[in-house]
Amino acid sequence: MHTEPGRTGPSVTGDPVAHLWRGTVALRIVTFLFALGNAAVHHSTYERPWLAWTVIGVMAAWTVFTSVAYSRENGRRPWVVSADLGLACALMSLSPLIMTDFQFLSNVPLITTIWASGPPVAAGALGGSVAGALSGLVVGLFTYLSRGVLSVDLVRDVVLLSGAGLVVGMASTTARKSAVRLEQALRTEAATAERERLARSIHDGVLQVLARVRKRGLELGGEAAELAELAGEQEIALRSLVAAAPTESTVDGDADLRPGLQLLATPRVQVSTPATQVMLPASTVAELTAVVREALSNVDKHAPGAKAWVLLEDLGAEVVLSVRDDGPGIPEGRLASAEAEGRMGVAKSIRGRVEALRGTLELQTGPGEGTEWEVRVYR
Repeated sequence: MHTEPGRTGPSVTGDPVAHLWRGTVALRIVTFLFALGNAAVHHSTYERPWLAWTVIGVMAAWTVFTSVAYSRENGRRPWVVSADLGLACALMSLSPLIMTDFQFLSNVPLITTIWASGPPVAAGALGGSVAGALSGLVVGLFTYLSRGVLSVDLVRDVVLLSGAGLVVGMASTTARKSAVRLEQALRTEAATAERERLARSIHDGVLQVLARVRKRGLELGGEAAELAELAGEQEIALRSLVAAAPTESTVDGDADLRPGLQLLATPRVQVSTPATQVMLPASTVAELTAVVREALSNVDKHAPGAKAWVLLEDLGAEVVLSVRDDGPGIPEGRLASAEAEGRMGVAKSIRGRVEALRGTLELQTGPGEGTEWEVRVYR
């Protein structure tokens, strides 16, 4: 592991499926040796022995090339795997020119024999289960075209080829996802450690100074009390920033909803979130955070000095987000008249976002009763 410039945490280096590529190289070499032995056994009965040994020579050269390419991360390219598949099928198609009719009837292996199993495995390692399975089917199709007869043995070979590509593809996909999750976990661990270090530093310095300024300003009163209030606000903002959980996302594009909400805490806004992560699609997290920010902005505009509470609940199948304030409330018909006048803040910034998320929005308010927005988003 190493730390890249501009990154806050360690990074997992190397190809997470390198072990699969090493296995592919070993398979390619072993299957070539088998094909070489097969040609040596049957060359005297081939119709065109010279063509058989020409094919074996091409297979040897290509085995060396792919072994070197697949052993290097920069050599594992789609064009190499595609060429591997195309060449294997092309060489296999020469079998009818090399073998006699009697050899076909005797079920003698094709000139490429099991060497042709390499491309489906390579395709699975590079492109996943679908690529591996499709490559196996392509090799199986050319096997059928070369033999010209559909048999139980042929069907078995096709199933094995496609299955091998499928399994290797599933393994490669799982390995890549695991590597991404590991890197995210290491990055989060590093961010948490850094946050804790900054928290200790801030607590020992800035927060103590702000706390002393606030205390002394309240004691002196007058203009000093105003400075004390500002110092208190900055102290709470810093504590919220330090206490906020580090932003975290998954390989599937999910993100934790809590950090963005925790940063909205102020002396007049209290934010309560679960201790555990609340994972939602990153776009949903951004929209819900914007909904809460807009609701709190409305509190500042229409109920200056009012206190607000943000509550996040994770109920498993749904996430409930509540924003409540102790302001004067919204008079009946006020929202409808504002919308009719073209003031679309609530309609677009709150209701529109919730509808886009296919969630539900409930408003409870009245004169002297404060205002509470409750948003429900289903997973």
